[in-house]
Amino acid sequence: MKLVYFAWVRERVGKPEETVNPPAEVATVADLIGWLKTRGEEYAYAFEAEDVVRTAIDRVHAKPASPIAGAQEIAFFPPMTGG
Repeated sequence: MKLVYFAWVRERVGKPEETVNPPAEVATVADLIGWLKTRGEEYAYAFEAEDVVRTAIDRVHAKPASPIAGAQEIAFFPPMTGG
């Protein structure tokens, strides 16, 4: 699946996007974030406040318990404000 990072999440991870193949036990957004945090200190730093990072699965906002099976793209971004 393709992961896309925006704003300070992208800056901390050090790349705008990547393609990953997480293990079978990674079934939800929360599982994916937990797995990403084990991939290196840049990921641990990007997701250190994982409750702040927002997620979209195939361009639809998703909650931590949302399943990721079949997702083509998962995006991670900080909260946004209107203006």
